[in-house]
Amino acid sequence: MAIKIPRAGLAGLLLFGGLAVVLVYGTVQMSEHSCEVCVSYKGRDKCRTVAASTVAEARQAAIMNACAFVSAGMRDSMACQRSPTTRESCE
Repeated sequence: MAIKIPRAGLAGLLLFGGLAVVLVYGTVQMSEHSCEVCVSYKGRDKCRTVAASTVAEARQAAIMNACAFVSAGMRDSMACQRSPTTRESCE
């Protein structure tokens, strides 16, 4: 006995499969470059590693990510992002 799948279910399954392929491909393409950045802000230190399609994007994202851990609020976060990093290593 064959199982009948409604057209809407089949279309949804194909759409989901296509979305999964795009997400996996995008993730693989994004990780061409990575940076580990350490920041020190108001006596707190944090290091984060981020992968992105360019070194500049990876560096900026790592700074933003690290500052999110050591700052409180938007003003602190922006000040932290403008402060010099304590350590950087990019590939």
